Amino acid sequence: MPHEPLWLPPDGQIWADIGHTLTSKGTVQAILIFGGVIGLSELIKPVSVPMDALWPREWPMAAQVVLGLVVAEFGLYWAHRVAHEWPPLWPYHAVHHSVKKLWIVNTGRFHFIDSLISIVLGSGVLFATGAPLEVIQWLSAITAFIGMLTHCNVEMRFGVLSWVFNTPELHRWHHSKDLSEGDKNYGENVMLWDWIFFSHYNQKRRPPLDIGIKEEMPPRFLQQLKYPFTAEIRWKNKDFSQ
Repeated sequence: MPHEPLWLPPDGQIWADIGHTLTSKGTVQAILIFGGVIGLSELIKPVSVPMDALWPREWPMAAQVVLGLVVAEFGLYWAHRVAHEWPPLWPYHAVHHSVKKLWIVNTGRFHFIDSLISIVLGSGVLFATGAPLEVIQWLSAITAFIGMLTHCNVEMRFGVLSWVFNTPELHRWHHSKDLSEGDKNYGENVMLWDWIFFSHYNQKRRPPLDIGIKEEMPPRFLQQLKYPFTAEIRWKNKDFSQ
């Protein structure tokens, strides 16, 4: 049940998508987050937590995970929003937005610098407040699931859930070339901070079919890795109205 049948044909980017996934969501996240799965957690657990740690470790794990989603989302939200609104960071994030269709394979299509900033800001808040590694691991798993869900080319309806969570309905607006629609819905998992900072966007009409960016993105993976370091940057480079 495709949301958009015109997004079904190959776009010639599958290997670039996989390459970015391996370098950003694979390498960076494995080092910073999933290292705990292969033994890092055993090294961290014996380390004493400061007495003034803010994290409520006595709460049930489910409650800690919910709190973790809200707390980490603050860092994730601002990492995402600044990547859109601050010109020096936009070329890194533009690699993700350069896709011409949404489907599950380009979920992890992020320049590794862009991904690193998001992971550090999101998880850094949790580490700073004393959250246990298990909360970080749960957050990583939930973020991966919601990321795949929001990039699926599948027709789905979420109703009131789009008021609380990031959903495909919301994320399709975020990929619009129209900045009044695209510079919205920055939340990775929950929409709390979009509501607070007035960037939540959802309309009854259908999101645009023509998505992507207005500048040219090189077609090859290695070219895309080098793109942010060679692109000519100017204010709102993604908007070629000037």
